[in-house]
Amino acid sequence: MIINNGMIFCDDGVFRKTDIEARNGIITSIGEKLTNHEGGAVDAQNCYVVPGFVDIHTHGAMGADFCDGTSDAIDTMARYQLSKGVTSFLGTTITLPEEQLIDICKVASTHVNVVHPDRAVMRGVHLEGSFFSHERRGAHIPEYLVDPDFAMLSRLNEASGDNVCVVAVAPELPGSLEFIKAASTLFTVSLAHSEASYNEAVTGFTTGATHVTHLFNGMSPFSHRDPGLVGAAFDCDAYVEFITDGIHIHPAVVRAVFQMFNENKICLISDSMRACGLPDGQYDLGGQAVTVVGRKVSLPDGTLAGSATSMPDCMRTAVEFGIPLTKALKAATINPAKTAGIDKDIGSLTIGKRADIIVLDNNLVIKNIIFGGDLLDIDSINKP
Repeated sequence: MIINNGMIFCDDGVFRKTDIEARNGIITSIGEKLTNHEGGAVDAQNCYVVPGFVDIHTHGAMGADFCDGTSDAIDTMARYQLSKGVTSFLGTTITLPEEQLIDICKVASTHVNVVHPDRAVMRGVHLEGSFFSHERRGAHIPEYLVDPDFAMLSRLNEASGDNVCVVAVAPELPGSLEFIKAASTLFTVSLAHSEASYNEAVTGFTTGATHVTHLFNGMSPFSHRDPGLVGAAFDCDAYVEFITDGIHIHPAVVRAVFQMFNENKICLISDSMRACGLPDGQYDLGGQAVTVVGRKVSLPDGTLAGSATSMPDCMRTAVEFGIPLTKALKAATINPAKTAGIDKDIGSLTIGKRADIIVLDNNLVIKNIIFGGDLLDIDSINKP
């Protein structure tokens, strides 16, 4: 398979007009005037050629939720993700009883890194919950919140087949620093759903946390006298993920984040739940009733409860808000792959990596999906 004449988003973060070749599912060559068309060719004239998108924080789509704890739910999510150009993702939990989370992780263990021709690859598990602040819990059910418990985390990781990639925690809770110190040797630790002061958050980062979950949401505001978790993340050069759906974050703040933070550590996420890809209406998240109106997902009291937007749509929205395409693409591909520790084979168009490649037209609409070196028939994937 050769993709000719496109503007290739190279692994140094710039576009170059060149060709890219894949053999046996792997990127084998990047250069001008490649001619070996074994496996077919795609003419990408006037198009962008970019890595498959990587969503490290997604709960569900098309009526399915990762926490349904079924293979059918994971398969439904994975088909939808691939139809949108997301080729790799992390199945993300919500706060639930440990016994239920263990069952969810056991089901997940049979899907991690399993490749199907019509489904995005689930690369691991993102544990969002249950170690959060009551005050900043958002849509997480309060009766299931617990103080950080490394033994519980270990049981969940074992159930997942040692496939937990990211675990989230509020650093001000009792036992959190011991938890962060132990967990950070094995996983990416993210600070989240937290009332932490600036000093408490800095201590969390210096103890081993390296990431922030949905920046600005589920934490105290960024203030000129009390910069809180946001200010600590800036000073500690943490990875930050955020939801650029036009609902969770104001466009001015999106622009500010890309000015403030290291562009190599900004990650776009969807935080999508089961209503993603479906019409407005009534749905549930973790057993709680939610209402979806115009892509806004909320609990009865108005609290935001995830999103109904795909991660590539968040990337396009970021560009509409004024973010340079190269920066938005980093945030949708290599940056999330790196922070989750899954970048060895995915996240960039690099010789030797898996050939997950998306061709976008000038309006950033998907024209072609090459998945593991194979050109997909997009219309045959389960699309909304």
